[in-house]
Amino acid sequence: MINQQLLKPESIVVVGGSNNVHKPGGAIVRNLLQGNYQGALRIINPKEDEVQGIKAYHTPEELPPTDMAILVVAAKFCPDYVEYLAKQKNVRAFIIISAGFGEETQAGAVLEQQVLDACDKYGASLIGPNCIGVMTNYYHGVFTKPVPTLNPKGADFISGSGATAVFILESAVQKGLQFNSVWSIGNGKQIGIEDVLQYMDEHFDAEHDSRIKLLYIENISNPDKFLLHASNLIAKGCRIAAIKAGSSASGSRAASSHTGAIASSDSAVDALFRKAGIVRCYGREELTTVGCIFWVLEEDSKFHVQTDSKLDNFAIVTHAGGPGVMLTDALSKGGMNVPAFAGEGADRLKANLLPGSSVHNPIDILATGTPENLATGIDACEKDFPEADAIFVIFGSPGLVTLYEAYDVLDKKIRKCSKPIFPILPCLNTAGPEVAEFLSKGHVNFADEVVLATALAQVRNTPKPAQCETDLEGVDVQGIRRVIDGIKNNGYIAPQKVRELLSCAGIPMVPEYVSANQEELIAEAEKMSYPIVAKVVGPVHKSDVGGVTLNIRNKEQLAQEFDRMMKIKDATAVMIQKMISGTELFIGAKYENRFGHIVLCGLGGIFVEALKDVASGLAPLTMSEAEAMIRSLRGYKILQGTRGQKGINEKRYAEIIVRLSILLRHATEIKEMDINPLLAEGDAITAVDARILIEK
Repeated sequence: MINQQLLKPESIVVVGGSNNVHKPGGAIVRNLLQGNYQGALRIINPKEDEVQGIKAYHTPEELPPTDMAILVVAAKFCPDYVEYLAKQKNVRAFIIISAGFGEETQAGAVLEQQVLDACDKYGASLIGPNCIGVMTNYYHGVFTKPVPTLNPKGADFISGSGATAVFILESAVQKGLQFNSVWSIGNGKQIGIEDVLQYMDEHFDAEHDSRIKLLYIENISNPDKFLLHASNLIAKGCRIAAIKAGSSASGSRAASSHTGAIASSDSAVDALFRKAGIVRCYGREELTTVGCIFWVLEEDSKFHVQTDSKLDNFAIVTHAGGPGVMLTDALSKGGMNVPAFAGEGADRLKANLLPGSSVHNPIDILATGTPENLATGIDACEKDFPEADAIFVIFGSPGLVTLYEAYDVLDKKIRKCSKPIFPILPCLNTAGPEVAEFLSKGHVNFADEVVLATALAQVRNTPKPAQCETDLEGVDVQGIRRVIDGIKNNGYIAPQKVRELLSCAGIPMVPEYVSANQEELIAEAEKMSYPIVAKVVGPVHKSDVGGVTLNIRNKEQLAQEFDRMMKIKDATAVMIQKMISGTELFIGAKYENRFGHIVLCGLGGIFVEALKDVASGLAPLTMSEAEAMIRSLRGYKILQGTRGQKGINEKRYAEIIVRLSILLRHATEIKEMDINPLLAEGDAITAVDARILIEK
């Protein structure tokens, strides 16, 4: 619960505030004072009469009514302080810096619950425990450094780790990124990351609120809530980037399907972020670089038109050839272009630069290029080369001259140019003062061109939030439930039940017949007409035990294979199918606690585990999500058709993925499933083999 006392407290008491600024209690008081907090600042310290020039109260009984309390005392004292201050002093917001709670011991967890119970009883907001605090334009309630430049249009930063938040802020400050607020939620006993996002969503003011949100997440306790509010914020014009740490471990239950072996909680996070439209990052530098990209795009309202369009084509203005080439390579690798410049505009530009300059893009104004040459290059990119969506400027120093004039030119061009300009100023040592002055004017700096290009590719390739799902016609929900409810035992279900479920979902399967009687099987094969496929029924991994035979052409061969397969361990019957051909595809699903079903798609057959070229999505899926999953595959060109082969019907493949996701939505008892392969031939896509694991 986030209230006004937490956001804009008219009075703050620091319980445990001290004169020692090298300890949390003293550092918080210092930061509050240096942040020019305008409300009443109070201190409780039983041993001091005055703390950093402020009167200190020796006991909480002496304290007047107060809006917010920041506790920097031992964990064992916190429940009593919270109970007394909330009841007797009308405190309605608590930030508990102290550690020693549920993150350490069971006894600490008991203390933590007592604190929460007291806050809930009196309707008080609780941040923490075990955090660095909260920082806003209104107050600096943290004990750490750095304290970044605060700006209402700067980034909102929410972190599940205090120490990591400090490191991320260090990275951001070096780049010039400004902040609107910093939320360190610690253990998140009452207010977690989802709750902060909920408040920002429900109270979003498009005119005054920041559009940039950066997240460091260690736990997503409520994925549905997270998805709802993150996607709402993005739909309202915000941009969100996030690190999710600690998702690499596989689930505790051993996987028996292809999907189970590939999918993980990290796959679920990936799918959740894509569904929400969140740019996923994997480290501090990447997160803060993405934040700076957001800042460039939000720096001026003239770029808002471009927020829904792709940045595909870039101009590069540089005075160093090598970085221009490396940037070009990195942009190309990320699916972006550095188009060659030619024609009258290029000729005119070359005439206005130093002899030897290159103008074909990258525009190399040479190491001896002047601030005037820099301005000329930027102007040409804006006016003469409409194919460029944005401009990169690489300008450092060999240590021979100061760069104040050059960076002043860059400052003016950023403010006036109709295209976004990304400044790459790599010389943080030799040109440190000049870069610092440039940043002080409200700009950011990307010191490494390849890191920038890689982060920009992440931004560019992150999809928009998924729209509300729409059920497809032809999905028999009642039939799905009837089949599921009729299954009594856990485990992999019989082929006939698999067929019934896929039929209810409208997913076509190749005709098949199952029998433990050789004569029956041969009679049915005659009706199908040869060639046919025979598969053993019983073992989960049929291919591993020699339980699949293709291209059976007569009854004698079928009889021989039947006898062989029935001798395989755990065999109960033999299945026959009409032999069909086509491009092998794969669809699978795995149920992940809290997240729901992860749906995977990719190339089928042996390629699933060999190449692990799969895309993931979170059920239920929309058609646009399914199509984006297909296009994201490394083997997508194969699906499009290559070397004279006809491509698959992508719309049909996407429809089957969506149909599967709807099936899963109504059958949470399905914990793992594979459809492998799906065979695509022309417009037809048919399931050849499938298995479904049920756990009730």
